[in-house]
Amino acid sequence: MKNEIGTQKDTKEYTEKSATPKARVNTPPNFIYCGDCLDILKKFPDKSVDLIYLDPPFFTNRHFEIIWKAEIRAFGDRWKGGINHYVSWMVERLEQCHRVLKDNGSLYLHCDWHASHYLKVATDKIFGLGNFKSQIIWQRSKSHNDPKQYGHIHDVILFYCKSKNYIWNQQYKPYDNDYTDKSYNKKDKKGRFKTSDLSAAKPGGDVSYEWKGVKPPKGRYWAYSKANMEKFEKEGRIYYSSTGLPYLKNYLDEMEGIPIQDLWTDIQAIPAASEERMGYPTQKPIALLERIVSISSNKGDIVLDPFCGCGTTLVAAQKLSRKWIGIDVSRTACKLMGKRMHIFGVSPHIKPPSASRPADGWTETNLSGSRTQKGSFHKK
Repeated sequence: MKNEIGTQKDTKEYTEKSATPKARVNTPPNFIYCGDCLDILKKFPDKSVDLIYLDPPFFTNRHFEIIWKAEIRAFGDRWKGGINHYVSWMVERLEQCHRVLKDNGSLYLHCDWHASHYLKVATDKIFGLGNFKSQIIWQRSKSHNDPKQYGHIHDVILFYCKSKNYIWNQQYKPYDNDYTDKSYNKKDKKGRFKTSDLSAAKPGGDVSYEWKGVKPPKGRYWAYSKANMEKFEKEGRIYYSSTGLPYLKNYLDEMEGIPIQDLWTDIQAIPAASEERMGYPTQKPIALLERIVSISSNKGDIVLDPFCGCGTTLVAAQKLSRKWIGIDVSRTACKLMGKRMHIFGVSPHIKPPSASRPADGWTETNLSGSRTQKGSFHKK
C-alpha cells in the first residue's frame, strides 16, 4: 500500500493483504528469525499471533543508526527520501503485522517525537481510526539538555486493537504515600480506611428508609437497600460522623490501586551500570514490556516482536508464561536473544536468513548443542 503523508484516505479503503497460500508456513512459538521482518512476516499465516510489540528504528536522520559491539548496521538508504520514505517503509511492515494479528489481538508501536505523528496517521489507515485506543507517554528520563528547545524526555507508544473484542487485563499501580496519608486517615482494628458517601442522587428500590434515626440528606436517597445496610453494619463497615450520618468504610488493603493511565512515569530507563543492560543501545526495561504483555495477552498466548533487538520482549513473555516469536535483521542480536532465553532453560530455534540473503557464519541451532541446519554464507 503506497503511503503519501498528507493524503486523505478513508480507512475503509484498506484491505488486508493475505499471504500467498503457497508461501504460508506454520508459525511455531519460541522461534527466533534472523532477517528482514517484512520478508519473514509475509510467510506467516493470517491471524496467527495474539500480541505485537514493535520498537522499530526511529527516524533520526542518522546515517549509522545502531553501532553495537563489532557490528554496524547502516540504514542510510532508508532516510534518503525523508519522512515519506521512512513511513512507506514502516507501512509495509505494519500491514503485515495487521494481517498476522488475531481479531482479539493488540499492537503497540513504540516511537519517538521525530515520527510518532506521521506513524499514527499511517497506522490509523491500516487499523482504522476507531481501533486506536491510546497514545501512551513513557517518561524515560528526568531531564535532557537539548539546546534551544524543550528537553526530549519521553517516548510515545501507540496502542491499537484489531477489533472491539480485544484482550484487556486491567493492571494497577500502588497509591503514592501522599495520597494514602491524606485520604486513608482513619483507622480501626481492621486497618486504615477512608469513607465514602452512603447516599445517592437517584432512587432505586427501598432507599428512603430511616437508618439509626437518620434519614438521607434532603433531596437524596440511600445508595443501598436496608438489607445491605444491615449487612454493612454487621461487618463493621459503617463509620458514623458526629451528627450520626453513616459512611461506608473503604479499607486501604482492599483497594487494588490506581488503574494504569496513559502517562507512564513509574518505569525508569535502564541505568548504565545495571545488570539488566545487555549492551544494546536501544534496550528497553523489562518492566515496560512486562506491563504491556500482562495487560494485552493471556497465559499461553503468542507474543511477536518484529524488531526484537536483544530480546527483552521475549524475556517478558517467557517470565509471564506466554509463547513468543522474535525477529531481527541483526545476527548479533539474534544470538544474544538465544543466550538470554537459554538462561530460562529454553532452547529456542534460531532461523537463519533465507538462502537468498545469506549471512556470514550463521548456523541454525537450538542452543542445546544439537545442530539442525548448517549453511555456507558469504559477505555481500
